[in-house]
Amino acid sequence: MSPTQATTTQKTTTPDTTRTTTGAPPAAAPRTEDVAAALHRARDHLLDLQSPEGWWKGELQTNVTMDAEDLLLREFLGVRTADDTAEAARWIRSQQRADGTWANFHDGPPDLSTTIEAYVALRLAGDPVDAEHMRRAAAYVRDAGGIEASRVFTRIWLALFGQWSWDDLPVMPPEMVFLPSWFPLNVYDWACWARQTIVPLTVVCALRPVRPLPFDLPELRTGRRPRRAKDAWGHAFGALDRALHVYQRRPVRTLRTAALRRAAEWIVARQEADGSWGGIQPPWVYSLMALNLLGYDLEHPVMRRGLDGLDRFTVRDETGRRLEACQSPVWDTVLAVTALADAGLPADHPALLRAAGWVLDEEVRGPGDWSVRRPFLPPGGWAFEFDNDIYPDTDDTAEAILALRRTAHPDAGPAIRRAVRWLTGMASRDGGYGAFDADNTRVLCARLPFCDFGAVIDPPSADVTAHVVEALCGEGLAGSRVVRRAVVWLLNAQEPDGSWFGRWGANHVYGTGSVVPALVAAGVRRDRPAIRRAVAWLEAHQNPDGGWGEDMRSYDDPAWIGRGVSTPSQTAWALLALLAAGERSAAVDGGVGWLVRNQREDGTWDEDHFTGTGFPGDFYINYHLYRLVFPVSALGRYLEEAMP
Repeated sequence: MSPTQATTTQKTTTPDTTRTTTGAPPAAAPRTEDVAAALHRARDHLLDLQSPEGWWKGELQTNVTMDAEDLLLREFLGVRTADDTAEAARWIRSQQRADGTWANFHDGPPDLSTTIEAYVALRLAGDPVDAEHMRRAAAYVRDAGGIEASRVFTRIWLALFGQWSWDDLPVMPPEMVFLPSWFPLNVYDWACWARQTIVPLTVVCALRPVRPLPFDLPELRTGRRPRRAKDAWGHAFGALDRALHVYQRRPVRTLRTAALRRAAEWIVARQEADGSWGGIQPPWVYSLMALNLLGYDLEHPVMRRGLDGLDRFTVRDETGRRLEACQSPVWDTVLAVTALADAGLPADHPALLRAAGWVLDEEVRGPGDWSVRRPFLPPGGWAFEFDNDIYPDTDDTAEAILALRRTAHPDAGPAIRRAVRWLTGMASRDGGYGAFDADNTRVLCARLPFCDFGAVIDPPSADVTAHVVEALCGEGLAGSRVVRRAVVWLLNAQEPDGSWFGRWGANHVYGTGSVVPALVAAGVRRDRPAIRRAVAWLEAHQNPDGGWGEDMRSYDDPAWIGRGVSTPSQTAWALLALLAAGERSAAVDGGVGWLVRNQREDGTWDEDHFTGTGFPGDFYINYHLYRLVFPVSALGRYLEEAMP
């Protein structure tokens, strides 16, 4: 879920509709016995993936910047080994396309910054400049504008190694750590993932280290100056940045020293039990560098935990060594529990009880950064990762409530009540829900020259708000004020075409697939215009093969909205919405038929295309368990409705 990813601007294109079909064309309604057989195979496969402790975790696949930056971090700290380098380089090479580029998602457009970072990592691994794959990559970089056109974060990495001037980067002073929470541009104005990244980066950028590489990168340069925003905000913040550059050259020494000390304390206080920061890659790597620059030796317990923890996020196989940007065991587990319950497992099934016990042990019972905006709200809820107690989120908490209610675990009740109380208190002023914080809506920080890396705030979104609504309605709160306000928020957020934007999944298929079941659970009648328009949108965007898909380019290019190769997870999202809306239609039969026809013999499905969203327009995720849990839920609910 890295906030440091960015894509180059792409021309608006019309999707090639011939690419949106897979498999045979849809036939008649699938036979009930075929659907049941597919569901049983998928259910058994999912059960086989459960850990002895009770959790599920699929790989969280992103892009090669994770692996390139891991090598650069190790080079910076002086701990890079030949074996790590060779394994990571093998993986990075395996992801390069025929044109020499790297993308941020499967079959996506070339990404300039990702290609630059991958190229530098391969140079670090010893790949020669004149090798064919390196020549193709360098040619693309130059054609796309060179290092000069890359994102700020890529140029920060290059500045660390003497390949870019610190003077030519925007300034973020560490003194901002002293700003009170009510003051503009204080660290809590940023989303949790961004603030955890920005605070250590202010240290790194204030100290401006240079640890030269054994090579230069003239082949990636064009000599042109980086582009700057020309609007009023761009001019205003450009002036602020120039003033900060003056201060950077002559800071108030006592204030700067105090700010660096306070930043270090802030960083150390937020290290998780597994050694990470926030359980995500960007703050992790920048925190390690910042603390090292402030005198923390590599054998210091904080540094040791941080470096050792990276191994837990490392995947090794025959393709090489790659780093997960994050891990999703709580999310995967609660979705798996719901799926298995939808597949007909009884509430007292040993797999569900074991999973519920593990989830209950993962409950967050202490305060975190969310407490800054809600200081008197008692804790209760769940985070995404194994160890991320500082940052529980409303999305995981809602799905955990829904899952625990499907089990017969005797200790679930008190945890659910605490979670309901916490969710109720985390509503934003407008009635909607962000993922990690309430009222994280100040847009000023997104205008800074430093922020060209995507989402930096955490405003309410339709998918998260919908999951919260569905969870609270399951607890008998459909008539409560908090649910009524959230429903109004959702109705107001519906797009003119009848869909909903998907913040954390791709994209309008995910948003619509999340909202329709929530509105129905809240008591919105299935014949109401909002539901009918959503159903019409889904039916209009069904692929000729019966499935659904939406390409990640839909976040940047409206021509792609609702368009893409059919995938198991997106087909299931559409089916879940249509089934909740009471549809027993050819569209539903076509989607179920697509799932049955495209299932593998082992019970799961192939899904190369990314359907998870870290940051719209910038960073995307392939959750490897999505291809299984959502189809299981969809098939299970379809059969439940089909049974007399």
